[in-house]
Amino acid sequence: MNSTLIVIPARNEAASIGGVVRAIAEQGSYPVLVINDGSTDATVTVAQEAGAKVLTLPLPLGAWGAMQTGICFALRKGYDRVVTMDADGQHEPRYLESLLDLLKTGSVDVVIGACPERGSPARKLAWGYFRRLTGFSIEDLTSGFRAYNRKAIELLAGREATLLDYQDVGILLLLRKAGLRIAELPVTIQPRQTGRSRIFSSWWVVARYMAETTLLCLAHWQVVPVRQDD
Repeated sequence: MNSTLIVIPARNEAASIGGVVRAIAEQGSYPVLVINDGSTDATVTVAQEAGAKVLTLPLPLGAWGAMQTGICFALRKGYDRVVTMDADGQHEPRYLESLLDLLKTGSVDVVIGACPERGSPARKLAWGYFRRLTGFSIEDLTSGFRAYNRKAIELLAGREATLLDYQDVGILLLLRKAGLRIAELPVTIQPRQTGRSRIFSSWWVVARYMAETTLLCLAHWQVVPVRQDD
């Protein structure tokens, strides 16, 4: 059994999920788990026909809830590593080996596929604000293209992670609190094939996201006084 599981949350991604799964298969024999988060289109059928295993949630949980479901599955099935990817074709599977090679060195617990150049004005505003608030030096705070080792999998499958709404800053704070080591690897991010970002779709949505995440950062302020990502 390949000890790495690829986890892809998906909601109404029938137009792109098949291509993503097939592109992963071209990189090696990685098992792919698609978490169907309330799709009303043919996402499930297309993903299965492309070769992925699909888990359908009983109710929509959002991107992080779906992602954590996949991480819990990996823990239960004994996988040593998890790579999370988006279903919209932005994350290039050709970087999988590079992310995993860095993770396998044992020098880090989490590797983020980072592409700061992709940032829109709203995204860059959020990144800069949260870097100042948290002390992180991570350039791409919101990338969902991440590789986790067993320590990180066990942490992110836990109850504290279940309380989070987003897979970005809150997860990084949780990882840092546990003393896990985080690294970034430069990657190229492709334009999304369909749809738009759930967080950065409008300035109003960005404002709400920043308010909620600010409260989360302040709640962690006393327990993360030092930087662990360098």
